[in-house]
Parts: sequence; structure tokens; C-alpha cells
Amino acid sequence: MSKKESINLIDTFSEFKELKSIDRSTLISVMEESFRNVISKMFGSDDNYDVIINPDKGDFEIYRNRTVVEDEELEDDNLEISLTEAKKIDDDYEVGEEVTDQVDFMSFGRRAILNLRQTLASKILELQKENVFSKYSEKVGQIVSAELYQIWKKEMLLIDDEGNELYLPKTEQIPSDFYRKGDTVRAVVAMVDNKNNNPKIILSRISPVFLERLFELEVPEIHEGLITIKKIARMPGERAKVAVESYDDRIDPVGACVGVKGSRIHGIVRELRNENIDVINFTNNTSLFIQRALSPAKISSIRINEADKKAEIYMKPEEVSQAIGKGGLNIKLAGMLTGYQLDVYRELEDEETEDIYLDEFNDEIEQWVIDTFKAIGYDTAKSVLAVPRQDLLKRTDLEEETIDEVLRILSAEFEEEL
Repeated sequence: MSKKESINLIDTFSEFKELKSIDRSTLISVMEESFRNVISKMFGSDDNYDVIINPDKGDFEIYRNRTVVEDEELEDDNLEISLTEAKKIDDDYEVGEEVTDQVDFMSFGRRAILNLRQTLASKILELQKENVFSKYSEKVGQIVSAELYQIWKKEMLLIDDEGNELYLPKTEQIPSDFYRKGDTVRAVVAMVDNKNNNPKIILSRISPVFLERLFELEVPEIHEGLITIKKIARMPGERAKVAVESYDDRIDPVGACVGVKGSRIHGIVRELRNENIDVINFTNNTSLFIQRALSPAKISSIRINEADKKAEIYMKPEEVSQAIGKGGLNIKLAGMLTGYQLDVYRELEDEETEDIYLDEFNDEIEQWVIDTFKAIGYDTAKSVLAVPRQDLLKRTDLEEETIDEVLRILSAEFEEEL
């Protein structure tokens, strides 16, 4: 047996010993199993062997138990020992007794040592995978920090403090996220995939859970359970609405979440690449909740259809564009937060300014074109006709022919009235 092979075997023990995350009993069990595996392959059975592992020292002892038989009856020198050989160990041995002697594993040969090292390496890898899967399965929904190691087209590879690989897909990144290799990235553990016993940890920065956990870190009252986050609606990197509730009348949940001069929410906004965050008071009163969700726009009246989860909202013309928001973002988030489909309508100020809702023209104008106008705050014929043609082209991004056709149809309606 070469010295090099002996050293390599010790290295294998050291590697195993370094796995601090693996408990002692598991370590001993796996190492014993590996030795028994090699012995069983060599002799057909390991039943008559005792394997003692000393993980603290990084060494082991192997003892073989054999039955004493008459010299001429010896058939299997792995299970039996002749009386003559037994008496060389101790003159008191007799036929039928059991002899236990220590075995030098190195004497099993080069192949046995190689086999052991491969078996141990395989077991180590298996245990590491099981440990990573178990550890991160418990961390689903929690924030982790890791160093960015590699950037690919569809995902980023991060490495945690223990050298585990974590993945942040492009689809789970905030659109304005920008990182360089070596940067520390914070994200929430979204899921742990374990195909073919090969765990893959998937992170997310766009999940509402990420925003919720950031609030828990920044607002002690949420962490302590005095304030509860009831609902979150989020368009990552753009805007979010968070509904909060306090079980203590002395605590203002919105004020606590925002902090003095926005001190608490600023850190969250920075982490989310300047995502605007609206914090509102939760209420079980549907009408009031919808009004708060559409803030800062002021509602004149509201009609709710509980069965269809729809709400018709009426407001003064100057409030409509604020309620809808840039690109329809405000009303979309309010709908997500409340769980209702929200339709906003202008209040008609008097009979002289009688107007017609665009939806009534859907037999002449395609619905998607109507929806484009509604998305930028124009839901009636007169509201569209009141805007210069060039502004409509710029704001809707529609073709000139389409705009002209819409203006023609709407103008014709009022010409007929005249």
C-alpha cells in the first residue's frame, strides 16, 4: 500500500468531518455504511464485521468475528479460523468459540480503498443535496442574501455563505434591477425544485411576499404582530399598494409603516428600485376599501355588484385621470387589491352637457380601441372630442387612420343631435 493512497484516505475523512451541517449520528451511520458496502462487495457479506468510527479523530477500527473450527474442516477463512491459527492468538481458544481480531483495511488492497473513497464521496454529495433541500425548503418565503457569481441571459447564479447555488430567473427580477458580479443580492426564496434529487433554489424579487418581508424587517410593529399586512397588490418596479390593519387603536398602521418623514418606507423603496408604495388602512367595508384603494382620487358615488365582483365608480371629470393613473396603473392595482373589477365613469355636470359613454359605440368602434381611450382617462365621446388630435395620437399610440375614424364617428353622433 503506497503512502499516497493512505494519505488520500485520510483526506476523505477530513472532507467528511468538515460537514458541520450534518449531525454526528448521520455522519457515523453513513461512514459505517460505506465501509460495510466495500466489505460486503469483497467477501459477499459484512455480517461478521464490527465497524467502529471515530469521527472526532477522523479514523476507524474494523474487527472481524470468526468461529474456531478444526484445521481440516476450514472452508471459509473469512467466517472461520482454524484451531491452529486461533491458538497463535490465544492458547485458550477451543473449537466453536468466536475469535475477534482487528483488520487492517489498507491490507484489502488498492481497489478496496478506491471503492471506499468513491462510495464516501457519493454519500457526501447525497447528504449535501439532502441538507440543502431541507434547509431551503424551510426558508421558502424568507429573505436571503447571496453574492452574484454569474449572469446569464435567462437567470443569475448566486452563491450563499455556505457555497450553495441559488438562482434568480430574469422573470423574477425587477425590470430595472442592475447588478454586477460580486454584488450582494437580496431576494425571497420562492421555491425549491428537487428533480432527480438535485435541488434547485429559485429566488424572487417581484413576489408580493418579498415586499411583505421587507415591511416586517423595517416596521417593528409588523414583526411583533401589532400591525398586520392584509393584502398586497404590486407591479414590480412601478407601484404597489399595501393594505394594513392594527389591532391596537392607539397605533396608526399607515403612519407606523411610513415612519417619520418616510424614514421606514424609504429603505423599502430603494431596495425595490424606487417602486412607489401606497400604504392604506384596510377595512371590511367594500365601498370604503375601494375608495381608499383609488386614493388620491376622490369618488362621488359607487355602485357595487357583490355577485360579479364589479364596481361602478362615478367621479368628477377632473378626478378620473388621477383614479386611472399613468398607463391605467392606479386603477389596475386598486382592482388587484380589492378583488373587484373597477369601472370608472365621469359624473355629468348638467343636462346641457349630455354625453355618451364610449362603450355605446362598440358596434362601430372596436372594443380594444375603446379600451385604449378608457385606459388614459377618456371614457365618453365629449371627453375624446375635447382633446386635440395630436395629443390623442401621442397618448394612445394608435394609428392616424384609427384616430380619425374614431373622431369622425363621435362627431357625427353630436351633429345628428344638432
